[in-house]
Amino acid sequence: MDKEKQLDDLFGIPTLTERDAEKMGFNPSSNDNLRDVLNKKKNGLRNRFKLIPRVLSKKERCLILGLLLIILGSLMSIPITIYYHFTESTAARGGTIEEGFIGEPRHINPLLSQSDADRDLVKLTYSGLLKYNSEGKLVPDLAKSYEISQDELNYTVHLREGIKWHDGTTLKADDIIFTIGITQNQDYSSLQRINWQGVELEKINDYTIVFKLRNKYAQFLNNLTLPILPQHKWENIKPINFALSELNLKPIGSGPYRFKKLQKDKSGHIVLYELEASSNFYDGQPFIDKVRIKFYESEDTLINAYNKNEVGNLSFVSSQNLKKLKFRQRLVTENIKMPRYFGVFFNQNQSKILSDKSVRLALAYATNKEYLIDKVLENNGIAINSPILEEIFEVNQKSRKYDYDKEQALEILQKAGWDKKDENGILKKGDDRLSIKLTTSTWPELATVAQNLKEQWSQVGIELEIENLPPSVLQQAIRDRTYQMLLFGEILSLDPDLFSLWHSSQKRDPGLNLGLYDNKNADVILEEARKTLNPGDRLNKYLEFQSLVIDDLPALFLYSPHYLYSHSKQIKGFKNAIISTPADRFSGIDSWYIETRRVWR
Repeated sequence: MDKEKQLDDLFGIPTLTERDAEKMGFNPSSNDNLRDVLNKKKNGLRNRFKLIPRVLSKKERCLILGLLLIILGSLMSIPITIYYHFTESTAARGGTIEEGFIGEPRHINPLLSQSDADRDLVKLTYSGLLKYNSEGKLVPDLAKSYEISQDELNYTVHLREGIKWHDGTTLKADDIIFTIGITQNQDYSSLQRINWQGVELEKINDYTIVFKLRNKYAQFLNNLTLPILPQHKWENIKPINFALSELNLKPIGSGPYRFKKLQKDKSGHIVLYELEASSNFYDGQPFIDKVRIKFYESEDTLINAYNKNEVGNLSFVSSQNLKKLKFRQRLVTENIKMPRYFGVFFNQNQSKILSDKSVRLALAYATNKEYLIDKVLENNGIAINSPILEEIFEVNQKSRKYDYDKEQALEILQKAGWDKKDENGILKKGDDRLSIKLTTSTWPELATVAQNLKEQWSQVGIELEIENLPPSVLQQAIRDRTYQMLLFGEILSLDPDLFSLWHSSQKRDPGLNLGLYDNKNADVILEEARKTLNPGDRLNKYLEFQSLVIDDLPALFLYSPHYLYSHSKQIKGFKNAIISTPADRFSGIDSWYIETRRVWR
């Protein structure tokens, strides 16, 4: 019994009976040490387990190992699965946008901005009373709400309260009155002045203003997208110094991003701009911390910079240059609708040939627009037949169009007396050759379109002389209307006023009636349309105007290209399907994000 008690003390096991001891190979009457016996049994078990792999086949061993791993993985995945099931990914603060712009900023000032670089930076740093949302609809921005009087002449705007400028000063009605005041003052040479003539402002209180119009103007709400300047920063700057102020390059606005720093090269050109998220932004601090912008002379140098990893976003890429981009897998190229179009505008005052409608009609039938969209735009655009962009303005009634038909073009010309050919195959009428001059830009896309038109029209016996002019020279030719035909583009707003583009009063500079269109019936319709606030009624008037333009053919409408914006795949939250201007691609940038975090549902 003493030995049995010793077993209990040493091993914490119950006292063994003689039968149990015998089963374990231990004879209580002998002098064997129980510890040795137990170790022998333990080692025996180990040896038996070691024999298992030898007994099992390789397939069976792999199967068992696999099952063990599955069980282990399942056990480990349970908490992870539970976490992801009851949480969701959401935007988090952090990250930097690195974008390349074409051009160099000069006036980051909404009243003076001319270039895309200027307007892009204005969009990031300033805010207007209204703005366009991702669907191209006007919505409040600095404004909280607005009302239009019964006579449609007074617009009462209520501001959001508590909005801060980037320097922390409160934005109030005085800032709006000040901005519109200097816009209307010709001493400041604002490019927006024409939009504000005849408008009076009345301050009701610090957060309420009334805009008073002399005449009804359907597109007035578009004017309220004008970004607002801070009075306390600009009020002491005289008109003569307005364009020279340092604030034109170091802006203080109320937009989602605020100026941090700029960098110039040895020649004094700005090469880098850095903005940081504004903690004062009325809709909450943007998720992305910084926007770093680098400036390049041309699209080619911008693409080269991207290929060298200098930037992650490209402000614009033409269809023809998309194939030049390396690392395409890193990019998302947004194909965005924008209300702009390109066409050939006929100046009948400069060409006797073009004053013959038969020739203009033949040119329309001899133009293969689908070929241009395929070869020049890489299918990133749509063919158009009138100044009403039906895809963008959601027009159900399709316009009449001149389908590509070379035989029809030849027949029209022959009936008009162009029934002979010279040795080069150019049609003649008496001693007159069917030769016309086309003026356009040196921009590669338009130069390519011009060459394609030359080839297409030559097939029906029309000789085309192409004149490619640099921007400054071309602008002068447009102002003087010294072209026979002009291959050029027009940018509309998302609620366009066609008056400035087609009314006979706009035939001369600074008017934009590039086709010198003059039709009394069309003038009346345009005058009525700009006074019709109801969108449906106004559209019906424009459709009536459209029929006149298609019949008179003051221009040959070609295509509306989509805007291509290539940005890093890291950027999420981009929703803009339609924009009014290239700068509007930044609409909603305060909701873009790069970093994410998980939160419980």
